[in-house]
Amino acid sequence: MMTDVLILGAGPAGLTAAIYARRAGLTATVFDKGFAGGQTIITPEIENYPAIASISGPEFSQRLYEQAVSLGAAFKNEEVRRAQLSGTVKILSTEQGPYEGRTVILAGGVKRRELGCPGEAELAGKGVSYCATCDGAFFRGKQVVLVGGGNTALEDALFLSNLCEKVTLVHRRDRFRGEKQLSDAVLARDNVDVRYSSAVTRILGESHVEAVEITNLVSGQAARIPAAGVFIAIGYEPDSALIAGQVTVDEAGYIVAGEDCHTNLSGVFAAGDGRQKPLRQIVTAASDGAVAAYQAANYINAQ
Repeated sequence: MMTDVLILGAGPAGLTAAIYARRAGLTATVFDKGFAGGQTIITPEIENYPAIASISGPEFSQRLYEQAVSLGAAFKNEEVRRAQLSGTVKILSTEQGPYEGRTVILAGGVKRRELGCPGEAELAGKGVSYCATCDGAFFRGKQVVLVGGGNTALEDALFLSNLCEKVTLVHRRDRFRGEKQLSDAVLARDNVDVRYSSAVTRILGESHVEAVEITNLVSGQAARIPAAGVFIAIGYEPDSALIAGQVTVDEAGYIVAGEDCHTNLSGVFAAGDGRQKPLRQIVTAASDGAVAAYQAANYINAQ
């Protein structure tokens, strides 16, 4: 069965695209191997979305998902393993089989970046985590290390400081990159110890995390910090491996597409954080989703 719009990714961009596609009278199917909501679902609190003073990430995600489904969008909780994007008919293939569409909207977003230090891969899931809101409760009353200096890391530091005995925040620079309001709140917490100009060089432990080795990037001095867990929040990288070699990406792997969301391939559009853009926020992802669906409708109507 041919679908008008195949949407890869169920974050704010993909779900908004589904809403706008359905409102334009198009059939739409959204694919995601995880829960609907993308990175939003692991965000503790959203306070910068217009007209919503405060809402939790999971609630925002659920509302967006329910709105798309209520309009008739189909949701497939399946991992897309292969994409054939050239030609008039586009094909996304999962273990359940191939799905054909007239257009494709790439809204796969980004994934958490890894440290790449010894011990990280070996202890992943054994004290090494990339989601403080998901796993923080397992470390209640314990000492943990948090790596990063942007908004996500600062939000995670505040979250973990409410649960853990002590949070050691390790940042490569001599100042935070996140918003001042967040950094001020973190610095005001008595149980948060900030280590500037430092990097995690090794995660230690046998069956679980026991300590973290950090090195001061100015003096070169190393220190060992006891810890039951390590939370890594050093940013994101585009999840664009699936479409490599078909859709043009920049040096960092972000899809090259302008504000009209057009990629180099006819009938293929990019929306959300995986697109080359200056600002990656929920509101800009939603905006991309609306634009991409509008462009997909124009493309179909012109055929």
